[in-house]
Amino acid sequence: MRNVIRLTMAAAFALTAISVSAQNTSDPAGNLTYCLPSTTLTLEVDAVQEKFYAGPYARFAEKYLGVEARQKDETVFQITQIRMTPSVEADQSRRYTLSVSKGNIDASFLKLSSAGLVSFGDLNSGNESVWRFPTQTKGDFAGKGVTSNLTSESTVLYKNDKKESAYNKISVQQNMIVEKSLEKRAAETADMILNLRKQRLQIVTGDTDATYSGEAMGAAIDELTRLEKEYMTLFTGYSEYQYQTMNFDIVPEADRESQRYVAFRLSDTAGLVPADNLSGKPVLMEIIPQPFQQIEHTEDGKAKKPAVLAYYRIPAVCTVKLTDGVNLLLQSRVPVYQLGQESSIPVNVIMK
Repeated sequence: MRNVIRLTMAAAFALTAISVSAQNTSDPAGNLTYCLPSTTLTLEVDAVQEKFYAGPYARFAEKYLGVEARQKDETVFQITQIRMTPSVEADQSRRYTLSVSKGNIDASFLKLSSAGLVSFGDLNSGNESVWRFPTQTKGDFAGKGVTSNLTSESTVLYKNDKKESAYNKISVQQNMIVEKSLEKRAAETADMILNLRKQRLQIVTGDTDATYSGEAMGAAIDELTRLEKEYMTLFTGYSEYQYQTMNFDIVPEADRESQRYVAFRLSDTAGLVPADNLSGKPVLMEIIPQPFQQIEHTEDGKAKKPAVLAYYRIPAVCTVKLTDGVNLLLQSRVPVYQLGQESSIPVNVIMK
């Protein structure tokens, strides 16, 4: 009875069986066509977009409240998480055909090559990329002002009153409605904030004319806190957040001189963008293969009958690093088939 050799390094003998009719209708019937495996590195990247709107009283925050505040509106993207998943695909540049009809291969090899070492199943199915680019909007501080923009000012005017041969100056008081200065409105808002804090402290300590207990106390404190936060945004501003997720595929190339790739880019306005979009700063992937140990082959000097060979790949174990040029974002060890070694084995050895 023929037994299939159990291969201790499953990844080493990865053979991908491909239906002849589906890949190449010109292949003769009775042949088995297969490809060597290739590794694709898929990055799933999450980013968050912060749209910050500076408060109208931002430049007075330190003067009246003793806090620092951001002075300008800005949009900032930041990477929050990166997940890397290696997957195996058929390398169409390394296709081989074995004759089944001549009796060189039996069902045991077919089983080995189709499912024994690398099961493809749905490994080639892609994940949907999600793009979220919300439109730019202005900060809405309407209704957050705690005082009126207008105030009443008294102005003393003088008019000349002619009496006989002389003119006398007579003062006339006139009230006018004028717009408050930005700093005056900021000062009044700061006073309101400090007053809210004082009221909250009085409720907590019981230093009030009214009596609060249980849910009533909690509701009063929550309302005072809500009002304080709302008025504070006039000084410190506020942020809105949008979330973005994208997938990027990197296929290492064996004949490439440098194993450094632009995985994707991060734009200040568009967020995550593909590597060919030059509007963003590059995020680089560096693949460092582990050196192979050379093995010496010995011959016994006897003439041998040409054997039917099955080709396979031994993957290179690689250290994969992802950086933004300054910071290390990700590092992992991954087997990459196309950066490894190609070898062969007689089919009759596999089926003994």
